[in-house]
Amino acid sequence: MQQTTQPAPAAQAAKPKPPSPPPAFQEGDIARMDAPALAGVLTDARSTEFQKAKACQRIGELGAKEAVPALAALLGDEHLSTYARYGLEPIADPSADEALRAGLSKLKGNLLIGVINSIGKRRDAKAGPALAKMMYRADADVAAAAAAALGSIGGESSRKELQAALGKTKGTTRSAVACAALLCAERLLGEGKREQALALYASLSAPGMPQPARLAAMHGIIREETSINRPR
Repeated sequence: MQQTTQPAPAAQAAKPKPPSPPPAFQEGDIARMDAPALAGVLTDARSTEFQKAKACQRIGELGAKEAVPALAALLGDEHLSTYARYGLEPIADPSADEALRAGLSKLKGNLLIGVINSIGKRRDAKAGPALAKMMYRADADVAAAAAAALGSIGGESSRKELQAALGKTKGTTRSAVACAALLCAERLLGEGKREQALALYASLSAPGMPQPARLAAMHGIIREETSINRPR
């Protein structure tokens, strides 16, 4: 029986290369730049927003304190403030804290809230006095962010400010203060400051406190008083 020869499959057409991103979205050599070069990208008027955002991210990866002034200058930029904070938050140098604290008196709205959040992440105790005042602002979102940052920072100063604010604030702000106070109490316990933590729990468990925080505080008191590790 005669076999038929199958025709060879047609060569597949070469796949077209994916299009290159437009110049405005080209990262270039940013991923390989050192700190001075990255700072130069941030201060160069010819750099695109995309390139500046990538430079901020790279600075955060390097923890480059040399770039702090350039990052600080972007904290008031609606489009780049988040990236600037991303770059500042990992920098283990006091200049990063100073830059964020300076933003507290210059910024408003969401830009201010963002800076407050970054201060909370860095647990900058020197920002405590300014944050304490912000808990009483008419802007409830700013007040809540300030309270949360104090709770994250923790320590005796934050405890005193949050405990005082529990009796001076109302509505959503008091709820935010109560949540922050719970976090502060847990941080105090982690630092071995049991009596201060219990004092904060006692304030939170008083009548009139937001119910979720009150129940959590009562649970905290019971947990600590029944713990086998409690002081005897």
